[in-house]
This record gives sequence, structure tokens and C-alpha cells, in this order.
Amino acid sequence: MGSKIYVGGLPYSTTEQQLSDLFAVHGAVTSSRIITDKFTGQSRGFGFVEMSADSEAQSAITALNGTELGGRTLTVNEARPQEPRTGGGGGRGGDRY
Repeated sequence: MGSKIYVGGLPYSTTEQQLSDLFAVHGAVTSSRIITDKFTGQSRGFGFVEMSADSEAQSAITALNGTELGGRTLTVNEARPQEPRTGGGGGRGGDRY
């Protein structure tokens, strides 16, 4: 069972390979993903890393949280499940015919 880690405060130029390399020092990285804007394709400044062992993930969180990368301070912690989204579509309330 692996651990998913949230990484915030990334420089917008960071690549998924650079993110993976940053965490690989602390253990086996199974995946890394930079979140991008769906319209422009530009980085949103955060991403996720999955590591194969919980102990390695905890070590990486402890070592990297609050450190600097490319002039920006990283926020590194255990990823939480995505909150369900609310609101959304317009629509008209009730029948008006």
C-alpha cells in the first residue's frame, strides 16, 4: 500500500520528472503528477506524488515540507481525498409554463 503526497508551492516551470527526482531521494516513487489548467495547459503550482512505502512517504514529507525550490516554499503533506464538488449547473427552478 502506497501513500499519496500533496506538494504545493511548486515553481510553475517544474516538470513531473523533476518532481519525481526530488522525492526519489527518499524512496521509490510510483508516480508523480503536476496539475495543470485545463484550458491553458499551464501548471497550477501543485501536484501529487505516490510513493510505494508509507515510511518512505513520511520521511519525504518530513524532509521536504517548508523547503525551497526555485525560490518558492514547498508545502508537502499527506494528500486528503478530494472534497465532493457542490453547485455547478444553472438550470431554471420550477416549471413556468
